[in-house]
Amino acid sequence: NCVNSGIDTVGILTQYQPLELNEYIGNGAPWGLNKNQGGVQVLPPYAGNKKTEWYKGTANAIYQNLAFLERYNPENVLILSGDHIYKMDYSAMIAFHKAHNAACTIAAMQVPMEEASRYGIMNTNPDFSIYEFDEKPPIPKSNNASMGIYVFTWDKLRRYLTEDEANPHSHNDFGKDVLPAMLNNGERMFAYPFDGYWKDVGTIDSLWEANMDLLGEKPVFSLRDKNFRIYSRNEARPPERIGENANVVNSFVTEGCEIDGDVEHSILSNGVKVEKGAVVRDSVIMADVVIKSGSVINYSIIDSDAVIGENAVVGKPKAEASGVTVISGGLQIKDGTLIPDGAMVDENELKSLESKQQ
Repeated sequence: NCVNSGIDTVGILTQYQPLELNEYIGNGAPWGLNKNQGGVQVLPPYAGNKKTEWYKGTANAIYQNLAFLERYNPENVLILSGDHIYKMDYSAMIAFHKAHNAACTIAAMQVPMEEASRYGIMNTNPDFSIYEFDEKPPIPKSNNASMGIYVFTWDKLRRYLTEDEANPHSHNDFGKDVLPAMLNNGERMFAYPFDGYWKDVGTIDSLWEANMDLLGEKPVFSLRDKNFRIYSRNEARPPERIGENANVVNSFVTEGCEIDGDVEHSILSNGVKVEKGAVVRDSVIMADVVIKSGSVINYSIIDSDAVIGENAVVGKPKAEASGVTVISGGLQIKDGTLIPDGAMVDENELKSLESKQQ
């Protein structure tokens, strides 16, 4: 989104298990962000330094990186959440922000009223100015939800983050602390309306749903929009191979896959192997997973490099399942193992299941 919006200076704040993300981003070359000035930089917290600590909240995370922003002395700062999927031209939002002479502009979208209590809700005037901000209100007054996409003027952002850090009672959170403080002080704050696809993938269910949104003749979210290219770092793979007796229905099969079994309504990442007699339904299969002959995968997410043994059964059909079954990366599921529906299977959980089934 940043690249497609003409934004070429990006800082990525990481904390939890950042190594894989760091490796994926690298120097930013696939996005054209490998530049001497600007480009992309990964900004972890400086744990161990006496003056700093792990990020305490969204506002504190930006506060700890004010020095990064000072280097560029920008007119405006765009702040984004990392666990959302959508396409947006931020340049239009920034133009809206400037045209309204706003201190802060927040992207907003209409959500079903019954779901509004899950979000930060903005109550606005007809000119989109915000007069009230409720963080996850039990009884929302509107369904105008914050998307967690903010544009701040740099001087206002720096001032309010500094004041928030000095407040010992603050949660150091934008929605709970910084935005209400700005509103209470009479700052010009506006909601920027957005009506496109947007998905928060902070849960297993929403991650599964977002993958399924890629399927169908007219998918809800398309990866093939030539006017809004999606960039990625993918190693070169040979073309996918669909066997003579394989059956693939309404599925996304990527490079390097070898399919000799049945695949229905599923997403298969690079290098997945589905052997003859294996069945995959309503599932998301990450890179280089091997699904051996006779095994059945239902309503599951299987992480990279896992091997599902012959005649194993993972999950139940979606209509019968209590939830999405999740298999951690690199696990070796023994032949004939039964993985219950809704299970979250790591190495320890797998050992417990196998001992019960011996």
